[in-house]
Amino acid sequence: MNDVFTPARLGPITLRNRVIKAATFEGRTPDALATDDLTAFHREVAAGGVGMTTVAYCAVAPGGRTDRHQIWMRPEAVAGLRKLTDAVHAEGAAASAQIGHAGPVANAASNRAPALAPSPLFSPLGMRAAKVPDAHDLRELVAAHANAARLAEQAGFDALEIHFGHNYLVSSFLSPLLNRRKDAYGGSLANRARLAREIACAVREAVGDRLAVTAKLNMEDGRRGGLTVPDSLQVAAWLEADGALDALELTAGSSLLNPMLLFHGDAPRRSFANALPVPVRWGFRLAGRAFLKEYPYRDAYLLERARHFRRELTMPLILLGGITDLDTMVRARTEGFDFVAMGRALLREPNLLRRIQSDASTRSACVHCNECMPTIYTGTRCVYRPSRPAEPLHLPLLSPKESTR
Repeated sequence: MNDVFTPARLGPITLRNRVIKAATFEGRTPDALATDDLTAFHREVAAGGVGMTTVAYCAVAPGGRTDRHQIWMRPEAVAGLRKLTDAVHAEGAAASAQIGHAGPVANAASNRAPALAPSPLFSPLGMRAAKVPDAHDLRELVAAHANAARLAEQAGFDALEIHFGHNYLVSSFLSPLLNRRKDAYGGSLANRARLAREIACAVREAVGDRLAVTAKLNMEDGRRGGLTVPDSLQVAAWLEADGALDALELTAGSSLLNPMLLFHGDAPRRSFANALPVPVRWGFRLAGRAFLKEYPYRDAYLLERARHFRRELTMPLILLGGITDLDTMVRARTEGFDFVAMGRALLREPNLLRRIQSDASTRSACVHCNECMPTIYTGTRCVYRPSRPAEPLHLPLLSPKESTR
């Protein structure tokens, strides 16, 4: 299975290799539109050798952002994103747009629009109660995903990644801890999975077989009472049977409740506190240890959970988490995973893939300190590879979403 650097099919498209730049929030869109800085970020990764890079993240509605600076998909966003995809294509890589709605992770105060949650919930990011969407609202959200998919196609993207993880909106509906509804979208697992399935099918219908469509799915939330691996396996089986997706990228953790389950390694509590506005900083210092737990880093740290999905599913799967060298990539391929996704290692060394291709013994310089996570406020980057400082976004509260993997 030492075929990591050979071309591979992902639905209707062919990638030049099996390595995908994972969705890592870039913090480079101060006006909620693509910028030259964002284009340069993805061009560099594409030039570094990945098969596909993922733009994170493109909200399907203005209220679906974790803060108002993030891109939301509307006609005005297409031209800037087209410039980005053209730059990525010029380097020989494909481009994917991560689309979704942040749900309870959205910052209502920053967005000036209510956050959404499946059941009554006080959202700490906006410091106000989230809105509980009714059936009409959910139909509009499904349509918004389809519209975002069409706009992404106009912008030249080759693929879409629908966000079903980290207790964003769809993930919160999957969670029995957060979803206590009594209607057709709550209660049983089948009902809680309804929104995910409707969105996946709507996105597929919007783009047909012209774009690859994947989804990032939580294997578990990492919080008692949340989504578990067995339930997620059943959701994955339904998504596979529906036939709308070309692959699943398997993830874990909750931006709302337990973000470090996704990242592993050091918990950068002090740096996060220092990056926050003073009133929020005090609260974070009190609660930071409970919120940012520590999980020791090891290579392929999500593999043990992901094996359950590989055994039960036939559809292509993307392994995420602790992919930093060729040995781990080959290990993933040997265990049946079709692609691997990298994040933090490429923040440190955007050209890591080129180096590995030249020398198979190359090891990543990433030390898994996670100090890159607080940089989402000023332009996501490795602190050991400083770049031109971006203008601070003054985000009011931690939202580690797709910040680094």
